[in-house]
Amino acid sequence: MIVVAGEALIDLVADSDGRYRPIPGGSPANVAVGLTRLGGRTELLARLGTGVFGRIVRAHLDDNRVGLTHAVSTDDPTTLAVVALDDQGRAAYDFYVEGTADWGWTDDELPDPLPEGAVAVCTGSLAVAIEPGASALAALLRREHERGAVTVVLDPNVRPALLGSPAQGRTLLEGLVALCDVVKVSDEDLEWLAPGEEVATVAEAWTRLGPALVVVTRGAEGALAATREGATSAVPAPPVQVVDTVGAGDAFTAGLVDTLRLHDVLGPGSGERLAALTAAELGDILGRAALVAALTCGRAGADPPTAAEVEAAT
Repeated sequence: MIVVAGEALIDLVADSDGRYRPIPGGSPANVAVGLTRLGGRTELLARLGTGVFGRIVRAHLDDNRVGLTHAVSTDDPTTLAVVALDDQGRAAYDFYVEGTADWGWTDDELPDPLPEGAVAVCTGSLAVAIEPGASALAALLRREHERGAVTVVLDPNVRPALLGSPAQGRTLLEGLVALCDVVKVSDEDLEWLAPGEEVATVAEAWTRLGPALVVVTRGAEGALAATREGATSAVPAPPVQVVDTVGAGDAFTAGLVDTLRLHDVLGPGSGERLAALTAAELGDILGRAALVAALTCGRAGADPPTAAEVEAAT
């Protein structure tokens, strides 16, 4: 089982007539959906509103067989993200987060221990940046890092408007990076967090903070990875007719974690196994994750592929 912790919100997506459609989203929720479609078993630690939007989110997660045994029901309103697409299908977001469900985590709402069978816990995005819940999730990562029973995965999915300055954001995120075994980050994230620094250089520096594996996605240029033991690899992005990029990064994260699962490098002692991955193994792992993201870019919205669709496109 892969445990995913974080927000499950509503994306308000503009149609051509100017009207907005409510679409279930949120980076961690998208990752959980992507993992189940790829054949994994997931449990989402989320705080779900009980209003109309909350019911839409819950139905979407149920329909995709995402485990919600430890999800919290709350009367708090559902977080909203207003999505605008440019003429190349790239998404920009405005968030309405004040007093909403996703950030109210308390320590006693998060399961201790994690559900039986868990081999990894994955989090990131808004949930690790917005208090008071961010502190509870950081405590969860710290606890699991110290136990060493599961692989800790972070996808920062940086939202600059909610992180203050780049220096503040980098301090926050590098504190979390030090607790993780795997970090997946985009070049856009790193360009904001570490302006003027080469993304590959930052990735290699982050492996010295603690992670065994750091992966950087580079949009149309593909992805690169570095391990703590010094192996590196880079792959191009698969060719695709882009409809939009909504959910592409989340799909890559799901593809990455699922492929690590298939390589049997998650769970107790995963740090050593991940650090020992060869350049060739990294290339295979990156290639499948990039394909999952590319297939998502080929259709509208955060609509990640199934394992059968990935196999058919291989």
